[in-house]
Amino acid sequence: MPVKIRLQRHGKKGKPFYWIVAADARSKRDGKYLEKLGTYNPNFNPAKIEINVDGTVQWLQNGAQPTDTAKSILSYKGILLKNHLVGGVRKGALTEEQAEAKFQAWIEDKSTKIDAKKSDLEKAVDAEKAKIFEAEKAANEARIAAAVPVVEEVIEEAAPIVEEATTEEVVAEEAPADEVVAEDATTEEVVAEEAPAADEAPATDEK
Repeated sequence: MPVKIRLQRHGKKGKPFYWIVAADARSKRDGKYLEKLGTYNPNFNPAKIEINVDGTVQWLQNGAQPTDTAKSILSYKGILLKNHLVGGVRKGALTEEQAEAKFQAWIEDKSTKIDAKKSDLEKAVDAEKAKIFEAEKAANEARIAAAVPVVEEVIEEAAPIVEEATTEEVVAEEAPADEVVAEDATTEEVVAEEAPAADEAPATDEK
């Protein structure tokens, strides 16, 4: 029975999530499988891959053939290298200890490269955020600078109107006082006209 190591799709639309499985080559892509070997999540950068190294190597040793995509994943995780080292041990080219030492050295080197890539990605993200922040800051400053002359112009246009309104209020406040004074003067004039002179004595009837 020909066996394929391939990806089986799961997850939501637009956010795929894959199982790495060993399945009969004649079965459907998302159909029955013989063994689930791991998972592959491409929604992260770098992608998250979890896989059973020894189990996958065993399938390879038994003649399972990976698809192109699965082969890239196995190479990325060093499984193809370990499969090659296991073949060397079988042929007597090296011992199991030597093969394991070479594999662990490769894993450490790969981990260093992955960490460096993550660090570079984080720096790039931080630099992009800083760039966006500076652009927004410059845009806000330009918007404020453009608004200042408009505000000053509005203030200058409004100043004569405010001054005129203030003058009218002052005149309106003083007007009643003037009317009271005028009314008092008129009253005094009327009283003066009606009052008899001080040197004029009232006429008496003489008998």
